[in-house]
Amino acid sequence: MSEHSANPSSTVAATGRPLAVKAVIPAAGLATRFLPATKAVPKELLPVVDRPVLQYIVEEATQAGIGDVLLITGRGKTSMVDHFDRRPDLETRLEEKGDAERLAAVRRPSELAEIYTVRQPEQLGLGHAIGYAESHVGDQPFAVLLGDEFVKPSEPLLPAMLELQARTGGVVLAFFEVDPAETKRYGIASVEPAEAELTDIGEVVKVTGMVEKPQPEDAPSNLAVLGRYVLPGRIFDAIRRTKPGSGGEIQLTDAMELLRTEGVPVHAIVYRGTRYDTGMPLGYLQTVVQIAAEREDLGSEFRAWLADFVKADAAGGSGT
Repeated sequence: MSEHSANPSSTVAATGRPLAVKAVIPAAGLATRFLPATKAVPKELLPVVDRPVLQYIVEEATQAGIGDVLLITGRGKTSMVDHFDRRPDLETRLEEKGDAERLAAVRRPSELAEIYTVRQPEQLGLGHAIGYAESHVGDQPFAVLLGDEFVKPSEPLLPAMLELQARTGGVVLAFFEVDPAETKRYGIASVEPAEAELTDIGEVVKVTGMVEKPQPEDAPSNLAVLGRYVLPGRIFDAIRRTKPGSGGEIQLTDAMELLRTEGVPVHAIVYRGTRYDTGMPLGYLQTVVQIAAEREDLGSEFRAWLADFVKADAAGGSGT
């Protein structure tokens, strides 16, 4: 049983359209940047202090009122599902020891949401992966959370995205600003001001196009795509009509662009909160350090050690 219970009054926007109540997390990739660690352990289960990346992402969804999560998995990734299952043997041992704190931590993943899975047999692009969610989602709007980034719980993003999608009925993205020299690393959007009636939701823009990894001189803006989407159910038909694009894969960006050219509104929220990116080793290490430094139980001692380490390293010592 999840900690989320659907409240009908909270699942309908002022327009009368339903808010998305399901989330899809594509997590079938091979994570080659983290080999050999990810040969046997899914990247999504790499720990950020004492919780795996995937748990932070599911917690982000449930914080937004989503209690139904579909994991798109691949070969060798069944342990992701195990993490959200009960462990009666471990729970009994902790209970006998009187370790209430760890017992609650072990039980928490199974209480977050209803977790479902579907297997993507081949990794043929993000659009291809999302297509496998159709039988679970149906024709209703749903959120997509990529499995290697999440936002700070005290600076949420999804609730505003869900509201924006319910108002417009279209595609909703999230952007963050990057240094202009970094545009070649991201999908970059061209935008124009959003309709006045949408600006109460947040910093909303209307999307007029997207280009993948442009050189700085060719970039239409410095707004990069963050790994959060809220999509209408008609995206599945668009995916079926989308031909392989970059890398010979079926790209979600191409399917969304197809909908946009057919008149489906595409908007985005510019996110200015804290974003943690664990998709590459450097970003993963930065995330671990940031979150460890902010922990009430670890932060003070860890920051003191880190300051000593940096000081000793600068002086040419080992820091240990």
